[in-house]
Amino acid sequence: MPSLVLVSLTGFAGYAALLPVAPLWAVHGGADEAGAGLVNTVLLLATIATQLTVPGALRRFGWGPVLVAGLVLLGVPALLYAASDALAPVLALSAARGVGFGVITVTGSAAAALLAPPGRRGEAIGVYGLAVAVPNLVLLPLGPWIAESVSYGLVFLVSAGPLLGIPAALGLGRAVATHEGAGVVPQATNGEAGAGSDRRGARGRDWAAYRRLLAPTLVLLGVTLAGGAILTFAPQMVSSPLLTTAGLFVMGLVAALARWRAGLLADRHGAERFTWPLVLVTAAGMALAAWAVRHPDATPAAAFLAAMALVGLGYGALQNLTLVMAFASVGRDGHNLASAVWNVGFDAGTAVGSVLVGVIAARASFPAGVLAAGAVTLLTLPLAVRSARLR
Repeated sequence: MPSLVLVSLTGFAGYAALLPVAPLWAVHGGADEAGAGLVNTVLLLATIATQLTVPGALRRFGWGPVLVAGLVLLGVPALLYAASDALAPVLALSAARGVGFGVITVTGSAAAALLAPPGRRGEAIGVYGLAVAVPNLVLLPLGPWIAESVSYGLVFLVSAGPLLGIPAALGLGRAVATHEGAGVVPQATNGEAGAGSDRRGARGRDWAAYRRLLAPTLVLLGVTLAGGAILTFAPQMVSSPLLTTAGLFVMGLVAALARWRAGLLADRHGAERFTWPLVLVTAAGMALAAWAVRHPDATPAAAFLAAMALVGLGYGALQNLTLVMAFASVGRDGHNLASAVWNVGFDAGTAVGSVLVGVIAARASFPAGVLAAGAVTLLTLPLAVRSARLR
């Protein structure tokens, strides 16, 4: 686990520091709002496209080489931003970083489940979640300030931090390979018929796993849709920069703590029984946020901060619980696939939330967009209730 924590800390530090700064760098080079918006869209699309290929890459090349490639693709392009602030190279480097980030997200959550001690998978996923959350909590708000008050170059240097995680990645690769080797079941090797049968059987198992992963992934998509919308548009919904910063910090802190501690509850009582109440908590937080931001110049601070805390609670805890449910639904042999599908659900929810609220806000208002995002979250309630009943 120490190697996993180091890989996660360095990898997500490289991701978080540049997430708000790369679009600013494009604007520095003359890009308009649409061009700046493309920067993280390209990053996210490359991430999602990569995540689905990671399980196959792990089977073919092994954990160590794949992990190192992910860290290199996340870290080296960060240094190369300094060469040009023109939009085309910025987009190309964002795509490369998206590939690296896709590798790190899938391997990190899969390794947390594989290396977890018996009966403590939720706790292990919680520790992993905390390692992921800390860089986001610290560097997301600090990145723009460092870029504009000190220098962009310092942000690029910090964002190359994934390269420092390469030794830990090699150690993690060895640990996972040893762990997987202890549970390997011999496969049929008697000629082409046996190989073809193995391939057909693997495809059948994958499709069955996709079906079992559907419910936790959709619940995750619903809550990340809500959380992603708030993280994207909070600065535009509230006119006070101080209140916005405080709200985002509260949401990030509550989410980090909830993601960490939810694992203990999942280990002791099962993840499913807590899922549906947290869907309701998230939807309630979105409704309160919509009410609080009706007048951006007169946002009630207490209501806004309470809304951010509620959304953060659901956003953080459901990340842990849905990942625990995903791993439990497919068994040990499906951990890499479960991690890939879960991460696609996370990033797709974040992207859809940003687009949905942005479109509705342009046509109506931000409160209407936030209410719509909360309504989508609420639509996943039957899936969460059904999972609890099935358990």
